[in-house]
Amino acid sequence: MSTTKTNRPTPVERWVRIPDGTRVRHRSEAYDGIIDGLTEIVSGSERNPDGKTQYRVNVGDSTRLLVSEDHLNILLDNKNLVLVGRESELYRRNVTDRLRAVFPEDRFVTTGSKRPTSPSE
Repeated sequence: MSTTKTNRPTPVERWVRIPDGTRVRHRSEAYDGIIDGLTEIVSGSERNPDGKTQYRVNVGDSTRLLVSEDHLNILLDNKNLVLVGRESELYRRNVTDRLRAVFPEDRFVTTGSKRPTSPSE
């Protein structure tokens, strides 16, 4: 009996992490925040594609919530570039290109739209 190994990358190998400082919006609860790193999760089912982490999202007043990327939309400015702290337009264009290569179009929202969406939309 022979097994053939394919050279297809696993989800972890293809995972593109949303960079720290990126502005995001929760898809169903519609709160805005800023990615503030990753936290390794010991128990629970909602995790990032790496299978072990969730994003820390700073929602203000020293409050951070743990959220898997499936529940996040990425916020864009009026030039359709990802909002990342005070980074240059060149850096934000690069981040935008990297994230658009892996996330579907419906995961990108402009800062003006506040309509919550469910993760299944």
